[in-house]
Amino acid sequence: MAESEAAAGAALAPATSSREERSSPGAGDARILFVGDVVGGIGRHTLLDCLPILRERYAPTFVVVNGENAAGGLGITPKIADQMFAAGVDAITLGNHAYHRREIYPYLETQKPIVRPANYLRSQPGRGVCVVERGGVRLGVVSLSGNLYLRAGRSAFTEIEVALNEIGDVEHILVDMHAEATSEKVAMGWHLDGRVTAVVGTHTHVPTADARVLPGGTAYITDVGMTGPRGGVIGVKREQAIASLLTQMPVRFETSEEDPWLMSVLISCSQRLRADSIEQVLMPRPADTSRDR
Repeated sequence: MAESEAAAGAALAPATSSREERSSPGAGDARILFVGDVVGGIGRHTLLDCLPILRERYAPTFVVVNGENAAGGLGITPKIADQMFAAGVDAITLGNHAYHRREIYPYLETQKPIVRPANYLRSQPGRGVCVVERGGVRLGVVSLSGNLYLRAGRSAFTEIEVALNEIGDVEHILVDMHAEATSEKVAMGWHLDGRVTAVVGTHTHVPTADARVLPGGTAYITDVGMTGPRGGVIGVKREQAIASLLTQMPVRFETSEEDPWLMSVLISCSQRLRADSIEQVLMPRPADTSRDR
């Protein structure tokens, strides 16, 4: 998509009060920038450096970020979440490392727009859905965990129905399907086609080449990729990952610092619960990284 086209689609429709008006063409005008798994400090700095450029280039209505690896490659802390919100992130999704840092537990119980997988046990801290609003357009955000190879208390395919009911009447819904198995992600895309605006896959940290709008109008991609060091092995120093695979012995992993990129998708919409397009946005961290955060 050309930059001129991106700028032309950025204007939002005015807020309306009736369901009929909100459902009419133009009432759902929005651009959703979803950023894949932020890994460690290098990923956070890459996000913060790239966001101003992406805002100028694409004028997103909403920015949603998967932050489950943002603290040293595992989990997230309240300080990091607050830093993301202060930078203009509208909502944060999590995944299988949601509970790696105990200090996040009380934070997940606040009204902050940060969500852990909805199909975790109800006794576990946090919630699985949130709603954010910009310019009269409301976006529901759902986090889900896959069940194959990951620990989730309940089926993602049954719990999504509960999550959608919780969200209620909104203009758009984005679902972050955090899963190991590509089959689960693809199946969830088809399962929700026509009922949500987008299903985006996370967790495996490698962007896939299957971004598309499904027949019912739902934007889909199997994995958005990660925001962090491409010079490592899915985020960790490559020599450590190789040593672990060669020796089959425990190795302490550290986050790589090499070749940081932001990996994301931009979903453009002009009607309620429908996507017009989904575009991969892959961007290296700007060369001027002298700012000390």
